[in-house]
Amino acid sequence: MSRLTAIRAAFVGLLAFALAACGINSVPTKEEAAKAQWGNVESALQRRSDIIPNLVSVVQAAAISEQNILQGVIDARARATSINITTDDLSNPEEFERFNAAQNQLTQALGQLRTVVENYPQLSSQPRFADLMVAIDESNNLINTERVRYNDAARDYNTEIRTFPSSIGANIIHGADPLEYFEADAAAQANPTVDMGQITGQPANGNTARPVNDNTLGGEQRTGTGN
Repeated sequence: MSRLTAIRAAFVGLLAFALAACGINSVPTKEEAAKAQWGNVESALQRRSDIIPNLVSVVQAAAISEQNILQGVIDARARATSINITTDDLSNPEEFERFNAAQNQLTQALGQLRTVVENYPQLSSQPRFADLMVAIDESNNLINTERVRYNDAARDYNTEIRTFPSSIGANIIHGADPLEYFEADAAAQANPTVDMGQITGQPANGNTARPVNDNTLGGEQRTGTGN
């Protein structure tokens, strides 16, 4: 091997090492890992959304008097499923917060329904209702788990694009933007009394409730997320 060939080989090797060190491969790899985990979040949210129509049907059959609470669940689900978010929006703080706020509102609406049902032992003792509430609890737990995993993946990616020397490739070659995180819902942590009037447009203690319409559940899109 001539000296010139050896120098060229060494230069190519050094260049490849420098490019690798600058995040040429690591940045997109970590980004894809975070976006894949986002898909798991979507699946968990969809699982919960699919359970709610059956839960509403069971509660409707029990004819509880607090129909505004039940309508609050229906409206919160409709709002949550109407907000579409793609993996491109994971770097958009406004869109991400709007999506997360709608999902948190649905969680609170379901919690309020659970509290109301405690006043109806004939409903809470029904095996079908109990099974559905267990399914909702399992879905909520799964959502929390997948959100934590997404946050971990997003944090790993965000650290990579902000740390030298990967930040060079992230900014110059990939044009990488940091991903947003799920933050703990302070209202849910405080376990407050939820005013369903914010969702239904009626006072929470009002006597007039909108009639529950099954069509609000059957005709809407399946998911509020998309890729």
